[in-house]
Amino acid sequence: MAIRGVYETVMYAADVPAAATFYADVLGLRLVDGPDELAAGFRLDDRGVLLIFDPSRASRPGRPVPSHGASGAGHIAFSVEDGTLDVCAETLRGRGIEIEREIEWDRGGRSIYFRDPAGNSVELVEGDLWPA
Repeated sequence: MAIRGVYETVMYAADVPAAATFYADVLGLRLVDGPDELAAGFRLDDRGVLLIFDPSRASRPGRPVPSHGASGAGHIAFSVEDGTLDVCAETLRGRGIEIEREIEWDRGGRSIYFRDPAGNSVELVEGDLWPA
């Protein structure tokens, strides 16, 4: 096997349209599918895909893809351009979104954490947090 990266990731939200509005309007992601009651899809600049699914609908048997779902808060981290994390934080605060935590990592890089409307933890990362 030759794994090259993450192609898509899924976050779960009972109110898919509200979550889709957040990811489109607040984070500026490009909506490419939906939203509807089941899902919404976003294409990122690195060609990755973020999907938002309603966990109760996505976990029902008999769907075209295998059933899946999760309970509790999920987590996703997005990379941002170097030098833009402070601007991102101020933009979020200006929209009334609380920054839950700001961290300057020992190995380099910085992160801010906040919540989406479903309570999922969203992280914006500036720099490289993980050693190569």
